[in-house]
Amino acid sequence: MGQISLFVRILVVVVLGIATLLALPNVMSPETRASLPSWMPNKAMNLGLDLQGGAHLVMEVDMNDVATRATENLEDRVRAFASENSIGYTNLRIAPMAKTAENQGHGAVELTLRDVAQADLLKTELVRDGIQVEVGADGETRLFYTEATLQEFRKRALQQTLQVLRSRVDQFGVAEPLIQQQGSSRVIVELPGVQDVNRAKAAIGKTAQLTFHLVDDTIAPSAVVVPANRTRFYEERGTGENMVKVPLIVQKRPSLTGEMLTSAAAAFDQNGAPAVDIAFDSRGTRIFAQLSTQNVGKQFAIVLDGKVYSAPVFREAILGGRAQISGNFTTAEAQDLSAILNAGALPARVNVVEERTIGPSLGADSIKAGSVAIVMGTIGVMIFMFLFYGLFGLAANIAVIVNLILLVAVMSLLGFTLTLPGMAGIVLALGMAVDANVLIFERIREEVDHGQKPLAAILGGFQGAFRTIFDGHVTSLIAGIALFMFGTGPIKGFAVAQIIGLLASLFTSITLTRWIILAWMHRARPSRLPL
Repeated sequence: MGQISLFVRILVVVVLGIATLLALPNVMSPETRASLPSWMPNKAMNLGLDLQGGAHLVMEVDMNDVATRATENLEDRVRAFASENSIGYTNLRIAPMAKTAENQGHGAVELTLRDVAQADLLKTELVRDGIQVEVGADGETRLFYTEATLQEFRKRALQQTLQVLRSRVDQFGVAEPLIQQQGSSRVIVELPGVQDVNRAKAAIGKTAQLTFHLVDDTIAPSAVVVPANRTRFYEERGTGENMVKVPLIVQKRPSLTGEMLTSAAAAFDQNGAPAVDIAFDSRGTRIFAQLSTQNVGKQFAIVLDGKVYSAPVFREAILGGRAQISGNFTTAEAQDLSAILNAGALPARVNVVEERTIGPSLGADSIKAGSVAIVMGTIGVMIFMFLFYGLFGLAANIAVIVNLILLVAVMSLLGFTLTLPGMAGIVLALGMAVDANVLIFERIREEVDHGQKPLAAILGGFQGAFRTIFDGHVTSLIAGIALFMFGTGPIKGFAVAQIIGLLASLFTSITLTRWIILAWMHRARPSRLPL
C-alpha cells in the first residue's frame, strides 16, 4: 500500500537524467560546449536583447509610398494593355487627385483616348481589380485604385516587409532576433549582440529597389528641363573629400529590375576593389542579352534606391546573364549589399522612427542581477519550507531544485530566448513550485488532526489536494497562454517561464515529492509525522 509504481519511478529517473543533460550546457563556457561529445546536448539558452546587449529598432512602412508605387505600376499596366490591344491614346501621365470617398488624395493615371468607344476595353480589363475608371465625353480618362484596394495593398506590403526583414536579418547573421508587427504600419526589430546600429539600419532598412536604366547621352546631364520619360540620377565618384556627384540622364522606365535576380555575391572587380556579382533568372538573362546586344557602346546605369552605383558601357553583348555592381564599397558593404539583394527588395520605403542601443555591460549587469535574484529566491523558498515543514520541507526543496533543472532544460531544448522578464518568470516559477507542496502538506496536517495514522494521512493528503492543485495550475496556465499569445517579446519570455514552471511543478509535486516522502515513510516507519 502506498508504493510508487516501477513505471513512475523509471519515468522520474529518465526525465531527470535527460533534463540534467539538457540543462548542463547553460553552466558551461562556449569552449567547453564545443568540446562535448556529439551525443551530448550542447545547446544553451539564447540571451535576449536586454541580457547581451544589441540594437532595438522601430521601423515604419511608408504607406504613401505603397500607394505611389501602385499608381506607377498601374501606369505601366495601362501602357502595356493599350499597346497589346491597339488602343490609341495621348498624354499618358500620373496626376494628383483631390480627396474623395473612393480616393484619399493619391495619384491617378490620366490619358486621352483617341476613340472613346475603346474605354470599354479598359473597364473590362481593370475594374475587376479594384480600379476605378472614369471616362469623359472628350476621351479624357482617369484611372485609380479604390481606397479599399489600396488598403489591401498596404496590408500586403506590411506582411512582405516582415518577410523580407526576417530574411535579411537571417543573412546578417543575428542569433535569435525579434521581428514583429506593431500596429498597422510599424515593425519592431531587436538584434541581440549587434552593437553597430548604423550598419544594422543600412543592412536591413535599405529598400533595395535595384533597376537598370539606359543612359540617354543626347541630353546634357546639366539640362534644366528633363523630358517626362527621362529622369536624372547621380553617380558618386571618388571618396571622402574628393567625392563628386556626377549627374546622368537615364530612361525613366527601367529596362531590367532586381526582381529578376537569382543570386548576388560579394566579389572583387578587375582593380581588386570590393564589388557585387549578380546573376539573372532566365527571363532576366534574355532581356539583359537583348539589351546589351542592341546597345553596344552605350552606357547603362545600375541604380539602387535612386542612387547610381555604377554606370558601365556595354563593350559587347552579354549573353550569360551575369553583371557586376562596383562602386565605393568596403568589403563589409559589399557583403551586406549581396545579402540585401539575395533577401529581396522591400515593397516600400521603410523609415527608422526609433532606435536604441543596449551595451553589453548593461546586459552583463542584468544577468548578474537576475542570477542573484534567482539564487536568493531559491534559498529563501528553501529556508521557508524547511522552517515550516521540517523533513517534509526538505523533500519539497529537492522538488524545487528539480523544477529549476526541468525549466532550464525545456527552455534550452525548445530554443527560447531568455530575457530579463523571463528571469523574473523563473523566480516566480520557483515560488510557485512549492505552492502545490504547501497544499499537500497542509492537507496531510488536516488528516493527522482528524486522527489518521501517518501513512493514511500522507495518502489522504496527496489524494485530497490533487484536485485543488490541478485546478490552480490549469487556471494559471490559461493566464500564461493568454500572455504568450497576445503579449510582445518580453511578456512572452515571462509567459514561457511561467508555463514551463507550472508544468514542471505539477510533475514534481505529484510524482517526485510523493516518491521521496513514501520512500522515507517505508524506511523510517515513524509513529508520528514531523509536520
